[in-house]
Amino acid sequence: MSNKSSTPTSTSADTHDRTESIANPTYVESTVIMTTVRLVVPFIFTFGLFVMFHGADSAGGGFQGGVIVASTVLLLAFAFGIDATRRWIEGPLIRTAIATGSGLFIIIGLGSILVNGQFLEYAAYDIGTTGIKYGIELVELGIGSIVSGVLIGLFYTLARGDMLTQGDITQPSPQKQQENDGS
Repeated sequence: MSNKSSTPTSTSADTHDRTESIANPTYVESTVIMTTVRLVVPFIFTFGLFVMFHGADSAGGGFQGGVIVASTVLLLAFAFGIDATRRWIEGPLIRTAIATGSGLFIIIGLGSILVNGQFLEYAAYDIGTTGIKYGIELVELGIGSIVSGVLIGLFYTLARGDMLTQGDITQPSPQKQQENDGS
């Protein structure tokens, strides 16, 4: 059942999203799902960060935390529409997350080589056990950032389906074009 009532905070983008969801039979707007996701996502995201930061001391780590953080974006996409969420998050944000995570991992890893240690040898920094713990947590944060960025990117690539992008123009793939022309 579609909720088409207008709220005072409704914008033209919201109206476009609602119109788009009506045209797209795979997305059904549900007040219950949207409200539940709004309430649950902050807790899941926080838990993902907790798992990332505490991977050195307990179960978890960057990969597991990154998957949990990526799942919050997937929940948002399923609740509010894949296209609406794609416009909000895809692009520079995902690339920045992947680049920042990679940079953090490389800087910490190669930094230990510069101070006459081995790759990712935290003790080579000679900043005590607290420094070692923070070094591990920063590496886990970098790994989590890479994993969440890649998973979100893969999700949107798969959700795009058989569409090919050429510059700013999205066109159906040649196979889909032939199917449409034959129909």
